[in-house]
Amino acid sequence: MRRRHFEALKPVCPRCRVGDGVVVPIALTTVLHEADGDVLEGVLSCTRPECQLEFPIIDGAPILVPDMRGFVSQAMLPLLARDDLSEATEGLIGDCAGPGSAFDTMRQHLSLYAWDHYADLDPQEPAPAEHGPRPGGARASLAAGLSLLGGGIAGPAIDLGCATGRLAFELAARTDDLVLGIDLNVAMIRLARRVLSTGRVDYPRRRVGVVYDRRSFDMAGEAADRIDFWVADVLALPFADAPFGLVAATNLIDCIAAPAALPGVAAGLLRPGGGAVFTTPYDWSPSATAVEGWIGGHSQRGALLGASEPLMTALLTPGAHPQSVEGLRLVGEHPGVSWQLRLHDRATMHYAVHVLAARAEV
Repeated sequence: MRRRHFEALKPVCPRCRVGDGVVVPIALTTVLHEADGDVLEGVLSCTRPECQLEFPIIDGAPILVPDMRGFVSQAMLPLLARDDLSEATEGLIGDCAGPGSAFDTMRQHLSLYAWDHYADLDPQEPAPAEHGPRPGGARASLAAGLSLLGGGIAGPAIDLGCATGRLAFELAARTDDLVLGIDLNVAMIRLARRVLSTGRVDYPRRRVGVVYDRRSFDMAGEAADRIDFWVADVLALPFADAPFGLVAATNLIDCIAAPAALPGVAAGLLRPGGGAVFTTPYDWSPSATAVEGWIGGHSQRGALLGASEPLMTALLTPGAHPQSVEGLRLVGEHPGVSWQLRLHDRATMHYAVHVLAARAEV
């Protein structure tokens, strides 16, 4: 955790903010390992006497969630996972754990997102076939959204659901202010933090089944000193006011429990005149969101015939829907940017991502 980000963004206790509706600063109370202003291991604590919840900093990433006990019990594997094993030993463990295991699921997620985020920099990545998968879809959708905003963005930027982190580097290249990446996936945040601190990308690239090839290559991060990554829940963020000039929520809407709340979250984070980019393929799943919470994708007998796009547009248009967000105005949208996720050597998911850009009212 970079002290620069902590001091500038002034996080508050997420449990007090979400649970009791009070804003309480958190303090850096223990530093166990630090290098050049980057706290790699330590403890943050709520300063409210009635709470005093402690938040660990592990591998440079603070974990700022309201329910620490529940989160740690669910994230035990990635929290304690080793990163010093050889490819051969890791492969043996993968064979023993087998398909569908928590270990295999973790590696699949890393392979999916790290490939899209970083494979364009990998000298060993095969040239894409004529109709083969191409990395960079998430970056392309972000670029489309920023183009719709049309510039004029000042102030820190936050990447909600940052996954393995490449978009934070993209945002840092487009601004001279701080950039923060937020995600609940510990394994992906750890990978992002490793890229940040070492300048190298290291991830398991799935070949087939439970067979993975280790990829390791350099990434030049010229603005790395302005980037940080925290573990946090976008629906329970540790911020009290509107510290950001830009909010990016790339392919996140269909991955959270309350999608319709996300525009309001963005509005609460933005300074007046700030911009927000939302992208989504509307790939709804009951494992992530109860059907009642989907933005479209059901109730085809209704006025919108189950379509997601017009409902999402209405949420960003004040007065167009009972859940429309006040203070955030849609300024443009793109119907479909290509986003390809490589499952393995012979399988790819291909999405057409809806991109929307909005501005906070001045």
